[in-house]
Amino acid sequence: MSASRLLLAALALVAAAARAEQADSTKPTQIEANRMRADDARRTSTFEGNVVVTRGTLNIHADRIVVRQDADGNQYATATGNPVRFRQRQDPKPPDTEGVWLEGEAKRIELDEKAGKIELFDSARVNRGGEEVTGNYILVDQRSDLFSVTPGKGEGRVRLTIPPKPPEK
Repeated sequence: MSASRLLLAALALVAAAARAEQADSTKPTQIEANRMRADDARRTSTFEGNVVVTRGTLNIHADRIVVRQDADGNQYATATGNPVRFRQRQDPKPPDTEGVWLEGEAKRIELDEKAGKIELFDSARVNRGGEEVTGNYILVDQRSDLFSVTPGKGEGRVRLTIPPKPPEK
């Protein structure tokens, strides 16, 4: 699989994991970086230096993104930065009429298509429509809809902020 197709497949994984706007899947992907290296023999592509990935409402900023594919065609991606940041609009869920923005950051984000997991490591934060959770490690398991947060050493606690409900009209 070519380097660009490998990255596109990994980005599709990100979009699915975030329950992104359906329209994002039909949008072109644009990648900007200072350097890019593809190793077709090892099935890896590396983008380095102020990496910006845009696809519809999805926006990722990282210092480095490495994408690889195993022999079965499963994609894996690791994004690193100080921090890695992402933002994407989610489709609305009833009773909402508008989608909410999902935003997050961590020093490292790993995507595993085969296991259906997204992991945020080191100073992790995820905000969904004003609800924010922070910890040292955040796991999102797409297959079981499991969301798990672990505090860092010495921190001892995770933090969840839930905004008040808006008044009914």
